Amino acid sequence: MKNDRQAKILEIITSENIETQEQLLTRLQDAGIRSTQATISRDIKQMHLIKEPMGQGMYRYAVSGNRTKLNFAERLRTIFRESITSIDSAQNIVVLKTMPGLASAACAAMDGMEFPFMVGSLAGDDTAFIIMRDNESADEFCKEIQEML
Repeated sequence: MKNDRQAKILEIITSENIETQEQLLTRLQDAGIRSTQATISRDIKQMHLIKEPMGQGMYRYAVSGNRTKLNFAERLRTIFRESITSIDSAQNIVVLKTMPGLASAACAAMDGMEFPFMVGSLAGDDTAFIIMRDNESADEFCKEIQEML
């Protein structure tokens, strides 16, 4: 049902200039798809839709050029969040402890996130080393990951 609704949303916004969620909701209802404004809002966020200018101060919903990259990054973040059991740093090296066999998945997730302050990563079975550019970057990264967990 969700996939059908989101597919219809894509069909609608590529064939019509849709300016508001209310317009989108009306078009979905016209197509026989029942929904709420809150659901449409969540769909827009999940699908990474953007509002692009049409001119004369008007905007329309469109598919973001970064959509594929954003969806991939979100999947990697999920893998990353679910695999880490602890994190610590020693100078510019961050040490991640993961569930057995998931250290490489955590490193792949970080590599996919393209952190500008990360030099590289090395994974074993349940431990990963991440080399940061400096000590401050390592400390900040640890704090961000602890909040994510």
